[in-house]
Amino acid sequence: MSAERRVLVTGAGGFIGRASIAPLLAAGYEVHAVISPAGAATDLASAVSSRVQVRRADLLDPAAIEVLIDAVRPSHLLHFAWIATPGVYWQSLENHRWLAASQSLLRSFHARGGVRVVMAGSCAEYDWSRAGVCDELTSPLAHGATVPPYAACKIALQRSLDEFGSAHGLSTAWGRIFFQYGPGEPRQRLVASVIVALLTGREALCTHGRQIRSFLHVADLGAAFAALLDSDVVGAVNLGSAERVSIAELLQQLARQIGRPELLKLGAREAPPGEPALLLPDTGRLRDEVGFRPKWALDAGLADTVRWWRDTLAGEALALGS
Repeated sequence: MSAERRVLVTGAGGFIGRASIAPLLAAGYEVHAVISPAGAATDLASAVSSRVQVRRADLLDPAAIEVLIDAVRPSHLLHFAWIATPGVYWQSLENHRWLAASQSLLRSFHARGGVRVVMAGSCAEYDWSRAGVCDELTSPLAHGATVPPYAACKIALQRSLDEFGSAHGLSTAWGRIFFQYGPGEPRQRLVASVIVALLTGREALCTHGRQIRSFLHVADLGAAFAALLDSDVVGAVNLGSAERVSIAELLQQLARQIGRPELLKLGAREAPPGEPALLLPDTGRLRDEVGFRPKWALDAGLADTVRWWRDTLAGEALALGS
């Protein structure tokens, strides 16, 4: 296959990175999937085919970046790798290391002939004190001394990406992720944690759930990133669903599907301070410019996720009993 369609996917063993691989293959890319030296190749088992080359690299090491880019010579770069440990990543100083590493990766990619790069951002970049329906072009970004390191470093990287692309004639885009769920989600996160609790007969202690959000199935999110990479759209693009729902409604739907509504305890926990009542993406750029529309409706996506967790928990129980 021509090197003109060779994509390097960093963070390919992660929740979203794994989901991008199949749509990239379907679009005709030669896929090189990067995982950390300590990562298990089995993390990619559900996504990797014989056409995917799995590579290990410590992207926090500038020398390792040079070796990786020299070996692959990618035409395209899809960059997910970042600190993502639930409960840790928001305030971690590791965000600054990942900002520097991502900038090094960008420079190395361009220096070796790369033509198109897409990096993963977050709705955390928006100013949540003025949140609502967030538009990439007009909604203000977070600013000031109280912005957590995760958001501050993502904002800084997006600006660096824009400036570098403009200065060097490199095609760049930024996928600003909203809320996602689906098979393989870390079980500490909201949807996964509630499903696991209900399936194992434990109470799911939640906030009031009046917050309005949109949730995108991870398969759709991976496909949206692949579509953005395969387009010529530049700048920030919100990656989310136009289907809005309160967190309470979403969790009640899960509880009904599982058949344990009595175990769902809304209002048992305080909502985090500063969490906006309404936080939604304007998906106009994704729909009209990228030409992407999600395939999974929320009810079907939740059912798919519940099935995956039923099978996963059953497999874990069987392994423990053997």
